[in-house]
Amino acid sequence: MSGNERFDGRCLCGAVGVSVLAENRHVDACHCSMCRKWGGGPLFVLDGITEARFDGEADITVYASSDWAERGFCRHCGTHLFYRLKAGGECAVPVDLIDGDAEWALVRQIFVEEQPAHYRIANDTPRLTGAEVFAQYSADPG
Repeated sequence: MSGNERFDGRCLCGAVGVSVLAENRHVDACHCSMCRKWGGGPLFVLDGITEARFDGEADITVYASSDWAERGFCRHCGTHLFYRLKAGGECAVPVDLIDGDAEWALVRQIFVEEQPAHYRIANDTPRLTGAEVFAQYSADPG
């Protein structure tokens, strides 16, 4: 796939809708302790989102999970809606929030030094440490 494609989804109870425009069908897996605590396992998010819109804003609760990021969830059913950087607003949306059965490809795993011993993802992907991820963002001119 090349170019942008729109994907839509809703939270578990239907109160919040999401519509994303993505450059690809790529997925990243985050193994950081915060993502694992938030969702009970690694967080699988869409990569290459150029736009994310949410309807039902009044039903979204935002938690400032760190100095640089926040996490949004439905205040009714608790569905995880996004991980968003406070500076610049870059938004990561869980892939399984999207409706339908589009073919997604796991392309990268991050914060691999925090991955616990009780699971392993068999996909052959680049595996970045947290320091490598932060270095990429600090080198990003945007």
